Amino acid sequence: MIVDDPTAHRSRWHWRTLDNAAGGLALDLGLYAVSATFAAITAVTSTLPPHRAWGAVAAVGYLLATLTVIAQLLLRRRSPTSRLTGLPARWAVTGLAWATTTLLPLAWQSIDRAGGRTDRAQEEVLVVEQAGSRLLEHGTPYLGPDAIAALPPGEQLMGYTPYQPGMAMFGLPRALLDTWWTDSRVWFAVGTALALALAVAALRRTPATAGQATTAATHRRDAALLRGVQAATVLPICALTLATGGDDLPVLALCLLALAFAAADRPGRAGLAVGLAGALKLFAWPVALVLIVWGLTRRAGTRVAVGAIGLPIAALLPALLVDRDALTENVLRFPLGHGLVTSPAQSPFPGYLIASALPAGRLIAAGLLVAVGVAIAVRLARRPPRTAVATALICGYGLLAAIALMPSTRFGYLLYPLALLTWAPALHRPGDTPTAAAADEGSGRTTSA
Repeated sequence: MIVDDPTAHRSRWHWRTLDNAAGGLALDLGLYAVSATFAAITAVTSTLPPHRAWGAVAAVGYLLATLTVIAQLLLRRRSPTSRLTGLPARWAVTGLAWATTTLLPLAWQSIDRAGGRTDRAQEEVLVVEQAGSRLLEHGTPYLGPDAIAALPPGEQLMGYTPYQPGMAMFGLPRALLDTWWTDSRVWFAVGTALALALAVAALRRTPATAGQATTAATHRRDAALLRGVQAATVLPICALTLATGGDDLPVLALCLLALAFAAADRPGRAGLAVGLAGALKLFAWPVALVLIVWGLTRRAGTRVAVGAIGLPIAALLPALLVDRDALTENVLRFPLGHGLVTSPAQSPFPGYLIASALPAGRLIAAGLLVAVGVAIAVRLARRPPRTAVATALICGYGLLAAIALMPSTRFGYLLYPLALLTWAPALHRPGDTPTAAAADEGSGRTTSA
């Protein structure tokens, strides 16, 4: 059963109080300081060489950002109206933090890898680049089951490409030229930056809906937008992922772009953005579904669906025509646990613990996952999201529940719900009244009972 959360309004105001403390600088300080600690611990304790290398560089970047924010706080005490402590300055620190904690270690690892280091990339980087080579040579990014079975047992896992066909496009540069800047992570970063830049631009151009937007309302929206960008860039789970693997970040950024277009009342563009994400990875498909329901509330469901459904189908068709068995083996059988080898995604979330510790545990975990899906479907049918805010909240909480209950999952997948939930406040129109804003957030915040 789905019911409204009676504490939603109270928790929302508590969060805003924390977020606005010292003009947002207090939470900036906490973010960068905790991130510096995380990166330092990763550099010392991680068993994965790319992660250790990331931590060694990112810890310094986060420390520099922390010291900069401390200086801003001290300056704010002496001169509260200083431009060096305002929102533009906070944007500048965020850009510096992303450059030093994500782009710098990414470039360093890519250059080292091009120079012959074999421990400077996670396996998904190699998988995407191999998919690009296969696409160029054979017209499909996938190996068939017979070809995978013919590989040595230790190499069969790397023979799988558990992504949608569009992901292979990021591997094409490496297939054409072997150098550091054709590393697929470089192009993941380019795609992520471009999508986020378009999302910020779309939201900043969003008109007011309740008269002329006030300066204060616009400032609140821009501050929320900065927080959302921080969650998608400098949050360690995102920075680490992009610098060492990276395939999830363009998918996430395109989903955020789709929600930004929804907030700007551009349903066709929202469908195209989430459709591009769905052509890369299955994680975008639930977001596409919720966005289509949002479009139906505005009599624009078809415009959303054309891109949201059409682009993934268009990406699948060539691979289906070239080798249907290869597509089925990689995109369906392997993710569902019926491939020749088992997915190594085994983070200790409830679904994995249930599946591994209880009799018929996989069936129980699958049943719980289906129950959550049914509950969300009922919620969408009874109270479809009418705003981008509610859409983002449903997507965020839904993906969080799904990740927790999936028998095979990764800790890094949490970047999706964390970024979506942090992005939601930025989707308010500057002219929305407090009552309307509260209704938007309340309609998307639900709990299971």
